[in-house]
Amino acid sequence: MEELRQRILRDGSGRANGGVVLVNSFLNHQLDPQLMMHCAEEFARLFKDQSINKIVTIEASGIAPAIMTGYLMNLPVVFIKKKVPNNVDETWQSWVWSFTRSDNTTVCIDRRFLTADDRILFIDDFLADGHASGSVIHLCRQSGAKIVGMGFLVEKGFAGGGQFLHDHEIPYHALATIKRINEDNSIELV
Repeated sequence: MEELRQRILRDGSGRANGGVVLVNSFLNHQLDPQLMMHCAEEFARLFKDQSINKIVTIEASGIAPAIMTGYLMNLPVVFIKKKVPNNVDETWQSWVWSFTRSDNTTVCIDRRFLTADDRILFIDDFLADGHASGSVIHLCRQSGAKIVGMGFLVEKGFAGGGQFLHDHEIPYHALATIKRINEDNSIELV
């Protein structure tokens, strides 16, 4: 998606020594709602014919594009929580490695909202090494839900997540793909 690509090149930067992508001014810490809506429109277009009945995302930066995509597709959006809430009786649980925090986190989803009847679209901000996607795959296997597709705003093409999804036969779309972060911390897109 050209608008997102141009925004990454104009306002984003990287850290070559850690593979970190900084898009804080429009995606992670501060959101550009118009850009998020345009990304959601693209996800809705890409996945419109897939008989999806639910959108799933993981806390926190995937929430905005997931909600906007859910709104456009007239579908409920379910959050995978990063802490087991005390107000939910039964959950499906997995764990995810957080690239941002460099730790493992237990994640869960209320069993009432992820069932064998669900055909889900997973939406997230980044596809890096595939750890978050792997936790979604694990949660869906537990519940019997079918992953119809995954949508990411940005794929770190150098991090291996795309290959991970191909190996698990999960169709996905990334709206922008980063080829590399150069030594001067500039970003090069595919």
